[in-house]
Amino acid sequence: MHRLDPRTKLMASFYYIGIIFLANNWQTYLVMFLATMVMIWASKIKMGFFLRGVRPLLWLILFTVALQVLFARGGTVYWHWGWLWITQQGLINGAYIFMRFVLIIFVSTLLTLTTQPLSLADAVESLLKPLRLIKVPVTELALVLQIALRFVPTLMDQTSKIMNAQRARGVDFGTGNIFQQMKAVVPLLIPLFVSSFSTADDLATAMESRGYQGGDGRTKYRVLHYHNADWLAGGAMVVLTVLLVILRR
Repeated sequence: MHRLDPRTKLMASFYYIGIIFLANNWQTYLVMFLATMVMIWASKIKMGFFLRGVRPLLWLILFTVALQVLFARGGTVYWHWGWLWITQQGLINGAYIFMRFVLIIFVSTLLTLTTQPLSLADAVESLLKPLRLIKVPVTELALVLQIALRFVPTLMDQTSKIMNAQRARGVDFGTGNIFQQMKAVVPLLIPLFVSSFSTADDLATAMESRGYQGGDGRTKYRVLHYHNADWLAGGAMVVLTVLLVILRR
């Protein structure tokens, strides 16, 4: 899984997210779940990493599931009060939505844990090459993506330093209602934006002083190649799609 071409993993991830909407019964969701577990097993990554990926979105998932359970109607009615219903179809839809969210998060986490950020940027550039025919600056877009990914840890570092400085001045980011917490974030955003623009200006000056003129004609340190495992992964996606189509009803 780690040695697959990043283009294969990127396309397979988007394709997986697309075909998961083909699942409409417990058999198809079971197939998707088993396929996801096989991919996780092949990655040799502990399950805890994937469960931690679900935690930040858990409230959104539960809110969406609650909407399905309380407003979907059909089948046996288990509880009814005003315009709120709990029916057999609502519970089934809620379970399917929950499974869909979890599987998408698992696959997205798998992509990020098995692929280096710069490799993902190279994959995006390679996949967008046909757009050069219509004068889209693919190389420059890939460069922007690479720089953004490269400076994420730097921005996190700066955010932590600014938060510590604000805490030393008496700012509490974790108390109060949602409006008070949003108001406490404003003094954090302004210095962060100023620092980010300053870093961007320094980077632009450094690139110009080194004679950077765009990506046309430049060679690549990381050259992407498809291997047998990539074709095997593509074939597995085709088999998965066929199974979903057969099991749909």
